[in-house]
Amino acid sequence: MTMESNSMTMPMSDPNAWATAMNNLGMPPMGLTGQPLMPGSRGHNVALPCFYNSPEQTLALEEDEDYFDPNLGMMAGITPMNPMMPGLGMVPAPLSQDVPVVKEIIHCKSCTLFPPNPNLPPPATRDRPPGCKTVFVGGLPENATEQLIMEVFGQCGDITAIRKSKKNFCHIRFAEEFTVDKALFLSGYRIRLGSSTDKKDTGRLHVDFAQARDDLYEWECRQRMLAREERHRRKMEEDRLRPPSPPPIVHYSEHECSQLGDKIKDDSKFPEAVRVLLTWLERGEVNRRNANNFYSMIQSSNSHIRRLMSEKSQHEKEMEEAKEKFKTALAGILAQFEQIVSVFQAASKQKAWDHFSKAQRKNLDMWRKQTEEIRNMHNEQLMGIRREEEMEMSDDDMEDAPDTKDSEDSGVSQAEALKEENDSLRCQLDAYRNEVELLKQEQGKNQPMRSEEDSTHSQQLSFLQQALQGMQKQLLKMREELKQREAELEKSLEDKQQLKNQVQSLKEGLSNLQNTHLMQLEMSKQDDRGSEESPNQASEAAVSTVVSCSQEKEGPTEKHPPSPVHSEREALLVGIISTFLHVHPFGASIEYICSYLQRLDTKINPSEVEALLSRLPCTFRQELTGVGASLEKRWNFCGFQGIKST
Repeated sequence: MTMESNSMTMPMSDPNAWATAMNNLGMPPMGLTGQPLMPGSRGHNVALPCFYNSPEQTLALEEDEDYFDPNLGMMAGITPMNPMMPGLGMVPAPLSQDVPVVKEIIHCKSCTLFPPNPNLPPPATRDRPPGCKTVFVGGLPENATEQLIMEVFGQCGDITAIRKSKKNFCHIRFAEEFTVDKALFLSGYRIRLGSSTDKKDTGRLHVDFAQARDDLYEWECRQRMLAREERHRRKMEEDRLRPPSPPPIVHYSEHECSQLGDKIKDDSKFPEAVRVLLTWLERGEVNRRNANNFYSMIQSSNSHIRRLMSEKSQHEKEMEEAKEKFKTALAGILAQFEQIVSVFQAASKQKAWDHFSKAQRKNLDMWRKQTEEIRNMHNEQLMGIRREEEMEMSDDDMEDAPDTKDSEDSGVSQAEALKEENDSLRCQLDAYRNEVELLKQEQGKNQPMRSEEDSTHSQQLSFLQQALQGMQKQLLKMREELKQREAELEKSLEDKQQLKNQVQSLKEGLSNLQNTHLMQLEMSKQDDRGSEESPNQASEAAVSTVVSCSQEKEGPTEKHPPSPVHSEREALLVGIISTFLHVHPFGASIEYICSYLQRLDTKINPSEVEALLSRLPCTFRQELTGVGASLEKRWNFCGFQGIKST
């Protein structure tokens, strides 16, 4: 099939010339408003056959061939076809992109297609269905045949099916989706069969999208295929990024247990062996028969703690060495920066500065500023490292400060550490004993064994016995050290108790001396006349008080105990606190009481108030309220109950 594309001799932009040409061909031209300029024949309404089984797919031509449904619109996102696009096979390619798009006359073998009025708006189309390969073609001549339709629309692409109705429309299904856009380019063209001007041989083409089940089914199949490919790609990506699963853990057996015991003792295989041991313990593989085996493996795992601690200390030492190395290197770099800065400073002096040009001075100034900034930054970094070291040293000094309480605590902690080491040594001894028993059992079970195996077992037994003896000696030494530390601790506690008793006795003697002095002053005030008898009586009273003081130093008397209230100020405090606590039946904390008393006198000390309250157990009672973190000490007034007991 061949088709020639020739342009009209008259310009298409002239509407009058175009109308005259259409009238000569027997086709009524259309005006700008969409109404026919010349009366024309009216056609019949055409509907979509029920083959597509959807009311939305039904499309009919209107009574007037020149009329189009305004409700039909272009599909969003679909780029309209350029009628001058190369490859359509209908029109030549445009000479330039600036040339306006113009539809030309298309000559076919048995018909001719005339373009629509360029001043009219483009024909309206419905929304494009997904995967659309079928078009609706309306306005065909009554004498049109499938061969004519194939001749006109076959140039757009491969046609798979044509379904022609008895009326003036048909449905065409293409092999590819992009050919539908080429077919839409022919919408609006006037078609004429041969050179006939008969109404049955002319028509006005209306091409639009059509909705077909086959198109939708193929589109859904393609989407499902793409979704499967995407899922497969994501699964492959997840499988590639997923970490490998850990190897399976073997089940417990005597053979595996013996091998695992050897692996636990090996430093290189220890992590893997511990993971297997942990799995066995979580599975519940332990019973009375293999408890000794598990105990020996756990003890071997515990023996790696010292190795790990030594490795940690070694790494810390390496870290400290690296810090020192970095510090020395940084100090050397800083010294070189200082030299460079001094070079720039010497160059900026007037003797050398005047000999440089303006551009050289500018560069020297910029370089000097950059060097100084870098020097200051490195200097701050070095000073920060030194400050951190000084802070660490100060913390160590604070920790090493001598204190009696700290020494006692350290003694207790040392004793506890010795006890823990003693327990660990006992556990190790038990582990060695279990191993010896296991070896003996294995020897008893496997009596017909080779002489080499017997020699190896005997060597192992000898080694274990030697290790056991060494551990026993070490255990005895540790016990002796523990006894010595306990004796020293008891002695220090006794000395501390004696010192406390001496301090308490000195405080009591001082209070008694103060009381005697007050009594002497009162008696001297009472006797102002200066009689001879009064001095004698006073001296006798003083002698008696001195004797009583000496007796109190030797041992406190039961008849006359010292008064807990030492001064009038303390008596006033007792009265005020009693009144305050009487209105607080649930008690109050020492801080609350002191905050109330400090409103009266700012010199009151909480420790003084607490000591005064503790000296009066029959008047004030301390109670603990709350649980855990909310535990609080409260003082209550119990004078009404205490008066009965006193």
